[in-house]
This record gives sequence, structure tokens and C-alpha cells, in this order.
Amino acid sequence: MMAEEDIVESGEARHYRAFLSYSHADERFAGKLHRWLEAYRIPARLVGTVSRVGARPVQVPRRLTPIFRDRAELAAASSLDQEVRQALSQSDVLLVLCSPAAKNSRWVDAEIELFRSLHPDRPVIAALLEGEPEESFPTSLVGPDANGVTHEPIAADFRADHDGARLARLKIVAGLTGIALDQIIQRDAQRQLRRVIAITLLTVLLTLSMALMLIFALRAQREAEHQRQQAEGLIEFMLTDLRQRLEGVGRLDVLGSVNERALDYYADQSDLNALPADSLERRARILHAMGEDDHKRGEYAGAVAKFAEAHRVTGTLLAADPRDPSRIFAHAQSEFWLGYVDFMAGRYEKALPRFIAYRALAEHLVRLAPENQAYWRELAYAEGNICTIAVTLKGPEEQLAECGNALKTMERVASMVPDDRSLDADIANRHAWMADALRVQGRNVEALEERSRQAAIVQRLVKEDPKNATYQQDWMLARYSNAQLLYSLGEKSRAEQLREEAMQDVARLIASDPENNDWRLWQAKLAAPFEH
Repeated sequence: MMAEEDIVESGEARHYRAFLSYSHADERFAGKLHRWLEAYRIPARLVGTVSRVGARPVQVPRRLTPIFRDRAELAAASSLDQEVRQALSQSDVLLVLCSPAAKNSRWVDAEIELFRSLHPDRPVIAALLEGEPEESFPTSLVGPDANGVTHEPIAADFRADHDGARLARLKIVAGLTGIALDQIIQRDAQRQLRRVIAITLLTVLLTLSMALMLIFALRAQREAEHQRQQAEGLIEFMLTDLRQRLEGVGRLDVLGSVNERALDYYADQSDLNALPADSLERRARILHAMGEDDHKRGEYAGAVAKFAEAHRVTGTLLAADPRDPSRIFAHAQSEFWLGYVDFMAGRYEKALPRFIAYRALAEHLVRLAPENQAYWRELAYAEGNICTIAVTLKGPEEQLAECGNALKTMERVASMVPDDRSLDADIANRHAWMADALRVQGRNVEALEERSRQAAIVQRLVKEDPKNATYQQDWMLARYSNAQLLYSLGEKSRAEQLREEAMQDVARLIASDPENNDWRLWQAKLAAPFEH
């Protein structure tokens, strides 16, 4: 327990909250970050709490001011001037903007060395702007100090495929205040959510005010149309733009009640023929998005209800214009999702007609536009879906043939767009199902050859993008399927080894996303004994 006199008000004993060190090449970024940090307000519930910055207990301030940033005269100097030395001596934290230019800057290096010599117990925060750490971190940042001690800097990664700007800035706030990052993120998310809700409510109030001003000038039918558009626009905003923002801070759960209200709203509109086409198209997009969200969370009943309503909508659109490719495509998605939910639940007799209808719609698309590779790709997916049921049920022969058709169709797509590397995973998947079809027919040696082709593609994809969870999942399934084949061919030791590796793969996937229900289902399948 700390005594009250041990708590230091950060900023009283030393003048600067932080010293911002950077290369001249990064001056524009430094200016923007400096302004953001000094304007940032600590969430009210955290202000005044006691935390630690380095080895020192501090009280969390309302604002992160002042932060030292002055590089005007250093370019022509031969050593750090007195103002910089004094600022470093009076700073709680050193914040280093890391880039290839910063690594080559002797001034950044000198500032790090001086700060650590003056304050060996105070934290250094590394903000990575571009490049890899080994080509962007200054030598003094990662090297040992005068006492031979190597200090691990607090890292905030601004690169888009890592932390990104928002999370990186919050990591810096956590480092400057000593507050746990999860607290900062949670409080900041709550504040952002309150702002979004306030803006949304204000928008609704302004819209209603405008509607009241116009009510005496518009006929009743136009007023009803206006209200319908407003309601649907707000629902679409909540389920698209706002959903994306909340996903970024892990608050998708807030939209659960909104999803249900939206579904009730659309279910009440029984006469779809009375609605304009744009309203129907928006309705279908929203219902597909809601259904996909439910399916990912394992809420299958909710997903079926939304996909069924989407099917009703896309069917109405298609009936109005049966040759419109966009409407054929939309209805194909409705057929697929309803079939997929039944397939995953083991209701194959219900899933098969859906997948056959999906294939028929895809065939219609390629007849209308035979040069469109996206439509051929859709046909390959549809043929593959029928193949999955045939493999699961071990026949009939004509449906097993769809496995080969799906592979040929996907290879045709690859020949149409040879530079599209996203097709590699699809082709690998078609090799996998072709292997399963051969295995059903007792052609295990040929099946193993197809699995080898699949594994070669997937292994290359994983090597090129090791962080891609889809590729990791494909690699896990490829190893397990090879294990099954090897077991049936009598190579039991090698089969068990591959299964163990696949189980380790799926365990890592679940650890990265515990809410992914599909991976948990696969974990259970992998744990089951091999079939003789």
C-alpha cells in the first residue's frame, strides 16, 4: 500500500509529460500526433486514479500536456542544444517515432542515449510508423545501455495491417498514463459509443423536425414514403457503418436488440409488391448481413429466420425481372445460405434441393454473361456444394461427378483471370473434395494424389501469408484429411502424427478466436478415432 506522500503529481516535479523524438522526414506525422495527444481527454472515470509510469506512482491527469516537440534548429547543430537537454531531463517519458529515416538519424539516437542515461527507470515508447522493426528501430532503442542492460521498449504499431492508427494512439496513452490498455480501450469505446448514439439521436430528432415542417405540404402517401425511407436508412446505418465501428472495439453485442427490431420491422411488411425495388434490395442486403452475423455466432435459428425472409425478398425481386443478373445473383445467395444451414445441421434431404436451385441460378448467370468470370466462379461454388452432400452421403454417382465438375469450372475461372491469386485457395478446396469423392469410390491412391495437390497449394499460401486464418484452417483440414487417407492405406503411424499436428493447428485457431463455432466443431471431429 502506497503512502499518500509517495504519490507524485506527474508534471509537478518535471515539466514535460513526454519528449517527442523523431526524424525531420516524419515531421508532418509528428505534428499530427502531437496535436492529437495534447487534445486527448482522459476518460473522466480514470482521472485521478493512481497508476505507475515506469517505477513512479502517478495520479492520472485530465490531459497529456505538455509534450515537448521542437526540432527547428537541430539540423545545423553539432550536438544536442541546451534546450533539448533540459527538456529531456524534465520529461516523464520518451516517445520515439520509428521509421527508416529515424534509424538513420543521429539526433534521434543521441536523444535516446541521453534520456536513458538521465532516467534509466523511465519508460521509452516506440511508435512504429513504417517498415519492419529491424529496419526502423534506432540502434540506441534496442541496444544495451551504459550498464549493459537491454530495455524492451513499449511498442505502438501504426501500420495498417498491425495495430492501426486508433489502437496505436491508445497504446501511447496507456504508456504515458500507466493505465492498463484494456481500460483505455473500454472507456474510449464507451465514450465513442455515447457519441455515436447522441449523433444518431440528434439526426433522428432533426429528421423528425423536418418531417413536421413538411407534413402540411405533403400528401399522406408521400409522408408515409418519407418515414419508410428514414426508418430503413437508420436500420441500414446501424447494421452496416455502425456495426463496422463497433466491431473495431469489440462491441457488436450492442446491435443484438437492433437486429431483432429490424427483423420485426421487415416481417410486418407482408405485401412486398407494394415496395419499390431499391427498398427491396436494401432489405435483402441487410437480412443477409444479419443472417451471416447470427450464423458466425452459432445462433442458427436466428440465421434461418433471416435467410428465409431474405429468400422471400430476393424471390420477389427476381419474379419482377427474371433476366436481371443482379437479382439472379441475390436470389442464388438466399438459396445457398438456407441450404448451408441445413447442411451444417445434417439435414441433407433439405439442403440438396437448395443447392440444386443455387446451381440452376448460377448456370442461368453464365448463359446470360458467359464472359463474366465471377458468374463461372459462382457456378463452381454451386457444383461444389452438391459435391459435398454426395460425398457425405457416399453417392449417388451422378452427384459425385459434380466434384470433378467443380474442379474443372474453377480451373476455367483461373484461366480467365490468371493473375487472380485468390483463386488458389478455391482450386485447392476443389482438389480436396475431388479426393473425398475418389475415396468414396474406393480409389484411395488417386485420392491421396488429389490431397497432395491440395496440400502443396495450401502450404504455399500459408507460407506467403502465415497470419491468414482461412489458410491456416485449410492447412489444418488438409493435414487431417491426408491422415485419414494414410490410415486407410495402412500407414497408421504417419496418420496419427498428421492428426496430432492438425489438432495443434485447430487449438491455435480457437485460441485466436474463441467464438468461432466452426473451429470447435472441427476440434471435436479431429479428436474422434479414425474410421476403419
